[in-house]
Amino acid sequence: MKKLILCLMVAACSFKPVFSGDSTDVYVAPISGINGIELRNSLNAKFGGIHEQNAKYSLTVNLQEPVTRYKAFERAGDALWQEVKLNASYVLKEGDKEIAQGSESAAESYTFVRYLVASNASYNNAVLNTIQQLSDKIGIRVIAEIQKAEDK
Repeated sequence: MKKLILCLMVAACSFKPVFSGDSTDVYVAPISGINGIELRNSLNAKFGGIHEQNAKYSLTVNLQEPVTRYKAFERAGDALWQEVKLNASYVLKEGDKEIAQGSESAAESYTFVRYLVASNASYNNAVLNTIQQLSDKIGIRVIAEIQKAEDK
């Protein structure tokens, strides 16, 4: 019964989930590099697919190269853990009018081992997870800004 009342209250206040399955008319400009391709694909998926350049909104993202740093060492001085960090800045436009801009960063730790193949796989997985985090952060902000612009 309590769940029903809560659902009715939420429905009455016109609450709408951020990712409600609706397509958002956002063109995501190409982002340079392999990581940029992954980020663009993830953002397009959040906005309901690939949109044409003449979409109502356009998003330009500048993705920096990953930065790694050591986080933990063995007594002998060998690294055990590393962290990969990605930074991205973005500009959201409605036609020629800029309606939002910002920057986001995301980081992920991974195991650094002596075996090259395992170490590369661990690094690549960390980068992909970091790209997904960036996509989530930027996607939520863009959808929120679009909702704010459309509510005016």
